[in-house]
Parts: sequence; structure tokens; C-alpha cells
Amino acid sequence: MITFQTPLDLVRVLHPESPVACVRPERVSTAAAWFQNHFPGDVLYAVKANPSPWALDAMYEAGMRWFDVASLEEIELVANRFDDAVLAYMHPIKSRNSIERAYFDYGVRIFVLDCEAELQKILEATDFAKDLTLVVRMAVSNDGASMPLSGKFGCFGDDAAHLLQAARSYADELGVSFHVGSQCMDPGAYRIAMDTVSNTIVQAAVTVDIVDVGGGFPALYPGMQPPELQSYIDVINQVFEEMPVLFNADLWCEPGRALVADSTSIVAKVELVRDGRVYLNDGAYGNLFDAAHCKWPFPMEVHRVSGKTSIHSKPFTIYGPTCDSIDVLDGVFDLPADIQEGDYIEFGMMGAYGTAMSTRFNGFGDTKTYRVRNSISQTMYETQAEEQRRYENNVIFLPRREA
Repeated sequence: MITFQTPLDLVRVLHPESPVACVRPERVSTAAAWFQNHFPGDVLYAVKANPSPWALDAMYEAGMRWFDVASLEEIELVANRFDDAVLAYMHPIKSRNSIERAYFDYGVRIFVLDCEAELQKILEATDFAKDLTLVVRMAVSNDGASMPLSGKFGCFGDDAAHLLQAARSYADELGVSFHVGSQCMDPGAYRIAMDTVSNTIVQAAVTVDIVDVGGGFPALYPGMQPPELQSYIDVINQVFEEMPVLFNADLWCEPGRALVADSTSIVAKVELVRDGRVYLNDGAYGNLFDAAHCKWPFPMEVHRVSGKTSIHSKPFTIYGPTCDSIDVLDGVFDLPADIQEGDYIEFGMMGAYGTAMSTRFNGFGDTKTYRVRNSISQTMYETQAEEQRRYENNVIFLPRREA
């Protein structure tokens, strides 16, 4: 992979016509190593956050062997890349064909479910296999999350207790799982969720082999200051010791955003500026899905081939390249007053749900990938050397304002 020192170096040399993903594999390695060294259990990478081969390779090289997969395509991607990967099929609703192929073709033994119909489907598709690890997904509060994920998946109350009893009859190992929501800003949310799960286990009166606390671990976006990650681990570890599960029960987590968010930035070209609007060659249907739909800011920097900067700014609305009028970033942004066609805007913190969310709508979506050393993104795992390099890069954070 071609490497540049900075995104500015990249645009000066390449003058890219399509969006560019500036990737930093060492940041993925650092995050993966941190979780494996600090989390007192098994760490599963949620592949959906960023399935890029370079990101998977960085995970693997850092020692990651467990992967949370949500489709047959993700199973094939990881299994064909890493012979010794442990795959957990963690989507609560799966097709019979994908369950059958996952089990018989790829050796998947871990399946999640949140209703008895899905349990029956798993049993029938695997010919009532005796070596299944069945994980019951439970619904919990998402009050501490910046992006709640409750409502679509998860069982609760009597339904959860009955499902645990039903799954226990067929499971070689039985697990419970939940998700506190994406970008969780309160470690106490895990305590509340784990207490909810504990009450259901007691009600069901079953033995539980695995507690999966899911994802939700935060990344360091501008204007958001989550507690240190260790505080999340401390809460989880303390409550796990109090849960009514087997003495030798396993503890799992499934970080996605926290492992890859700060590893990638997207560089998009300005195609036109008029009437307080900036039109880019990337947008809500492309790599900037999160930047368009999340209600929090992303670090941004304007790059010019000339290297010149402007001391004056004014508010602009940023539009993507497609014909759809909803291809627009939420709010308005303070950009250089003299921004013009041919300039480039770099969006940081796009490693999670950036390139993974890009579509081919209107024929757009082609993205080139290059390795870049400097970064405008802050990280929860920052070393002194990385911090010094970031500030030497003369980063300008351009704030989002309400429309």
C-alpha cells in the first residue's frame, strides 16, 4: 500500500478525482492490543464496523482471533482470510441457508437468537447439532448511548426467560448478550444492563456459560469526552463477578467503533461552491454516512494543493454528489470563506461505518485507499509520540453548527 506522510502530501501528488480513504493500520493494532490486554475475557471484533482487508489484517496481526460476523458474506470474508478465526454469527435473524452453510461449510458453532422461531430455525438448519453455542440476545436500556440501538432486536421479561429455558435444552453452551447502544458515554449503563440480564437468568433458573456485553465502547469524537475505557472494563468486571452464572463462565465483548473509528479519514474533493453551499464528490450515500446521520461532530480540515490557508471563515452547507436532495450533512459548517473548486476536505474519525456504508447510488462510490501517517483524529489510546505528531500537523478543527 502506498504511504504518504500527510493527506496534504497525498492531494499534492495525486490530485485525486475520487474520494480517498486515508488509513492508519497502526491505530487498529493499538486498539486491538489494548482490548486484548485489558478486557478480562474474549474480544470479538464486530466486522460490520469496517470489513476492509487492511483493517482485518491489522486486527489479526495484533492477536485478534475472534470475530463477530452478521452475514454469510462476512463469514466467507474472514474464514477465507484466517484459517484459525473463531466466528460468531451474531445477527439475531438469519436465513436458513446461511445458517446451514455457516455450520457445515465454515465450522461456525456460535449463533445468536432473540425468539423461539429463530431457535427452531437454527436447530433445523444444523440438523439439531449437539455442539451449538446458543446466545440469547436480550433487550436492555440504551439511555447512556449517543446512538440508541434498542427496538429492533432483543427479548425481555417472560419472553426472555422462556427463551433461555428453551435454548438451554439444546445448547452445548448457553450464553446471554445485549447491546447498550453505540457510543455509550456512561460506564454505569453496563451495570444496569447486566443487572437486567441477571434478573432474567434468576427467573429462568438456568445455568449460563457465557455473558456477552456486546459493543458500545466509545471513540473520541470532537466535543465528546467519554470516561477512560478502563472505567468501562472495571464496571463490567465487577458486575460479572456478581452475576448468577457458572463459576467458570466466559465473558465476551464485541467492540467495533472503538477499535477502528480513529484509524481512517476520508478526503473528498470540492466540485462546486455557490450561495453558501459546498458540493463534494462524497456524501451521505458514500463514505460520509456517519457524518451525515450522527448527531455529533467530526474533525475536519481543508487541504489545498497550494498549501495556502485562510484566516477567515463562514458557514456552509455541505452536499454530496448524488441527485438526491437528502444527500446533505446535518447542520452547517464553518469553512474557509474562500473555499473553492479543487480544494479538498478531510473528515476524520471515519474508520467505523465509513467505507463500510458506502453505496454505488448514482454511479458514485469508488474510493481509493492509501496509508497516511499523520492524523487529525484523536484516539482513546493516544501515546505521547502520536499526540506530538498530531499537533505538529497544525490541525484545524472545523465545528459543526446547528442549521
